[in-house]
Amino acid sequence: MTNLNDSHWLALAIDEAEKAHALGEVPVGAVLVSAENTLIASAHNQPISTHNATAHAEIEVLKQSGQVLGNYRLPNTTLYVTLEPCPMCAGAIIHARVARVVFAARDFRTGACGTVFKLHDSDRLNHRFQVDFIENTDYITRLRAFFRARR
Repeated sequence: MTNLNDSHWLALAIDEAEKAHALGEVPVGAVLVSAENTLIASAHNQPISTHNATAHAEIEVLKQSGQVLGNYRLPNTTLYVTLEPCPMCAGAIIHARVARVVFAARDFRTGACGTVFKLHDSDRLNHRFQVDFIENTDYITRLRAFFRARR
């Protein structure tokens, strides 16, 4: 179920994705928002520039949020991310106890929030989170153009 603020927060995540693109990274951005609808942290992809395969936008925003709040557990928060989280990121989201994830583009290769895998809703794991897909065709077009240019 989406709310009126979702488009605002997704726009900020898209701004973060543009920062990644400017650095030559895959353009993915993320923001984490509290239950009170305030920004906790924002981040973008940076595995190439940091030489760190785990430096996905989602991981980076979870790390920053943990520092801001003084706890790695982030209950009652919503993660807005431009691209559907991969299995690694979905696992981190589960461990952080994020309540909800909203994304703007499906990942048809490694999407772990319903497109390829359904880690967000597995009864084998100790936490589940709500997923909402709010398609953003402008972002999807830019993401496709990024990958076309790299091939």
